[in-house]
Amino acid sequence: MTMNTVLIKNANIVNEGKIFNGDVYIEDGVFKEIAPQISAKSPDVRIFDAEGKYLLPGVIDDQVHFREPGLTHKATIETESRAAVAGGITSFIEMPNTVPQATTVEKLEEKFDIAASTSYANYSFMFGGTNDNLEEILKVDLQKVAALKLFLGSSTGNMLVDDPVVLEKIFSSTNLLIAVHCEDEQTIRNNTAKYKAQYGDDIPIALHPVIRDEEACYLSSSKAVALAKKTGARLHVFHLSTAKELALFTNEIPLEEKKITAEVCIHHLWFSDEDYKEKGTLIKWNPAVKTSADRAALFQALLDDKLDVIATDHAPHTIEEKDNVYTKAPSGGPLVQHALPAMLEFYHKGKISLEKIVEKMCHNPAILFQVEKRGYIKEGYFADAVLVDLNAPWTVTKDNIAYKCGWSPFEETTFTSRITHTFVNGNLVYKNFTFYDDVKHGQRLTFDR
Repeated sequence: MTMNTVLIKNANIVNEGKIFNGDVYIEDGVFKEIAPQISAKSPDVRIFDAEGKYLLPGVIDDQVHFREPGLTHKATIETESRAAVAGGITSFIEMPNTVPQATTVEKLEEKFDIAASTSYANYSFMFGGTNDNLEEILKVDLQKVAALKLFLGSSTGNMLVDDPVVLEKIFSSTNLLIAVHCEDEQTIRNNTAKYKAQYGDDIPIALHPVIRDEEACYLSSSKAVALAKKTGARLHVFHLSTAKELALFTNEIPLEEKKITAEVCIHHLWFSDEDYKEKGTLIKWNPAVKTSADRAALFQALLDDKLDVIATDHAPHTIEEKDNVYTKAPSGGPLVQHALPAMLEFYHKGKISLEKIVEKMCHNPAILFQVEKRGYIKEGYFADAVLVDLNAPWTVTKDNIAYKCGWSPFEETTFTSRITHTFVNGNLVYKNFTFYDDVKHGQRLTFDR
């Protein structure tokens, strides 16, 4: 719904560690005024009464796979950005392992062109590093591209960077933030071979966290951290999944001063290896969902600020692809629509505050990636915002899933909180399970570097 001026009245505003009641005035896509009371400045102002609801900055998800180009039977930028705004995510950063891969500046810009005409949410894309594209990496504009993505363990696609000489050269040569997927490839291959010899292709799914085990994660992430320290590179380690890896990170300095940061994903906070019996390959992710002890340690590290960001690693596959034996079922699952409701469920259980959720999902991604004027409800910032009703229970069903793949690992879960309105650059794009499909107001993210 296109609108030049919006007034949100009586909201409980969650921002910068505080919750306060007030009004928010939006004009031409930016927050113009935030005050205890604001009167409509003209009859054309669209007024939303947020009485009893909470207004959060739009969520910035720094790790998604929207599958376009080349894998559009699973998802597209249009379908998944649509699902994202239903989940309160107003900005996303997408990964390079599409078909073709975004490993040249030309291919990267083709993805930006697609998003410019189809995305409901604001967008950026990571550039993909390989064993032989350093020359292209050095062409990337720091102010227009989120980061460089390196797969240090094989995952979806074929972008494994496994040459230590090349790795050190990349770390030493670029000023881009380097985001890494850390799992040791040889450890995984050895473990897979062991269980394949025993079970063939039909390895029990419960062995996924044994194959992609703690040691595979720690070996890889510890090497990446050591290399970052040696070269002075700016490193961000994606989707931590083990307690052991937490020793590699610090909470002793502010996020703005950290050169080595880390994140945790929704599925590693919600599920444990006890859930494989019920969920099967639907919760097959790389890195694997591990033990309840790992999950508890990750949650505590999030609260203690050793882990800086909450992301989704949204990575949809069709249900037919997932419904395969272990070695043939791909890893990954859809999460953008249900990430914020899941975190709000933890709030209801007394495990995390609303202020901390906003810090980890909105403020910190903006700080970490130096996103320009987003991630906060601040005068002069782009008006990305989410209204949430904390007491409006709803159940995830096939009928209300927005992902193109049509399924969710959260099916039949009842969430206590509901996202009622999502604004992107001041435009209402989603309201109570209704999408404004004629409004695709996502903008390219820029970076203050």
